[in-house]
Amino acid sequence: MRIARYSYEGEVRYGIVEGSEVLELPGHPFAAPGAPLTTTGTVHDLDAVRLLAPIIPSKIVGIGKNYADHAAEMGGPPPERPLMFLKPTTALIGPDDPIVLPPESAEVHHEAELAVVIGRLCRRVPAAEAGAVILGYTCANDVTARDLQRADGQWTRAKGFDTFCPLGPWIDTDLDAADVVVECEVNGVTTQRASTATLIHTVPALIEAVSAVMTLLPGDVILTGTPAGVGLIAAGDEVAVTVAGLGTLVNPVR
Repeated sequence: MRIARYSYEGEVRYGIVEGSEVLELPGHPFAAPGAPLTTTGTVHDLDAVRLLAPIIPSKIVGIGKNYADHAAEMGGPPPERPLMFLKPTTALIGPDDPIVLPPESAEVHHEAELAVVIGRLCRRVPAAEAGAVILGYTCANDVTARDLQRADGQWTRAKGFDTFCPLGPWIDTDLDAADVVVECEVNGVTTQRASTATLIHTVPALIEAVSAVMTLLPGDVILTGTPAGVGLIAAGDEVAVTVAGLGTLVNPVR
């Protein structure tokens, strides 16, 4: 199923997206862990609601240089172990929300990614058991101030600005993420395109590595890395991140 977080008549709700409709859920999708989701009977037209970032996690864990071609374009070999960093939840925005360019940077890049949403509290999860802790997947854009990343030598400021983590449009619980195409378009021109089959560290391996460091809570998000082709975005641009079989996340740039 596809789980969305949305605003309707000034209230934030969760729902299940089926075709052009949203079936309202009575509360948070994690209210009863493991229980099947039931709906209230209220149905909205998808066009009548405003989609929001599909989840507000306790943390967003990014993975750097997880495609060999991107590692090469960044000027170094792929890391032997997953290269982790954190983005603040205040960086989150949803579909159609603007990415706001900060005055501190003159070189802001898009980074299209597949994002994993964790479904239950977990710690030290073996890769072979990772599927049991995944709720689903969504599209992400790990927006990065590249000049600040180079200047600082670490990534917190470069990746932590408000609006630097677009997420959405929903969480797809049925996606087989082993071999799906992740693509980015800027103003309709394709800039990034690669399959998750070429990830250096697979989704199960990432969950094993991250959960060995920190406890993962329901709703936590892991960004799996970006393919080659990252590049500048400017005010007036429109950035679209597509994960095949899942959907498209579109954000304007201001």
